[in-house]
Amino acid sequence: MIRYDVADTVATITLDRPDAMNSLTAETKDALLGALRRAAGDPAIRAVLLTGSGRAFCAGQDLREHAGNLEAGRGLADTVRVHYNPIVELITTMAKPVVAAVNGVAAGAGASLAFACDLRVASEKAKFALAFAGIGLVPDSGASWTLQRLVGQGRAAELLLLGEPLDAARALELGLVTRVVPADDVLKTAHELAVRLAHGPTLAYAATKRALTYAATHSLPDALAMEADLQDECAATQDHLNATRAFLAKERPTFRAE
Repeated sequence: MIRYDVADTVATITLDRPDAMNSLTAETKDALLGALRRAAGDPAIRAVLLTGSGRAFCAGQDLREHAGNLEAGRGLADTVRVHYNPIVELITTMAKPVVAAVNGVAAGAGASLAFACDLRVASEKAKFALAFAGIGLVPDSGASWTLQRLVGQGRAAELLLLGEPLDAARALELGLVTRVVPADDVLKTAHELAVRLAHGPTLAYAATKRALTYAATHSLPDALAMEADLQDECAATQDHLNATRAFLAKERPTFRAE
């Protein structure tokens, strides 16, 4: 259900249920959370790539399992709190960059997973669908938080209330994705981007993610204070000292996350 591969200090986590469009069962979500925790906790991993196998990135919740829970009177089986929330929180707070390679359909919670990543490379065949309202539900997996920060509150309301699918070109126009590439190039391009990040200043990237998250919910004075604190932390790293020396020597810096 989940493949975990490592190359060039990048952990590639692949949702691997192609016959079910990589939809998410409880077992799949447990495995995904475990893979993300593995990547987050491994100091040898400096960037993470999330993708899907086959023609879909992720079709969201497995509706067969969901229907069974409803019929059995279990409702959502607390999957939002137990599965989706920890997964999205880990992606957004992980102290290393996370890149999504959106190879096909990203629907519901699948779209939310992509939006939680730091960067998104989409196939020109990718489609995004936020159809929560269409089945009488509200957005979950962080979509209410991430989407409006990507496209603004008004556009987020439109996308969530109407639930109309977006093709890759429109997603790029709205700022939902970072790049759109031919279908055959999406994984290669996303991996190259992840490798580039993996060779960069990991500690500074982690601090940047913290700064963005903090500033999203705090005042300007508070955000300025946080920037100052984080800058002090980064300035004290060996990476900053080495990079400054390299700049003055007109050399390319090497970052070691120390």
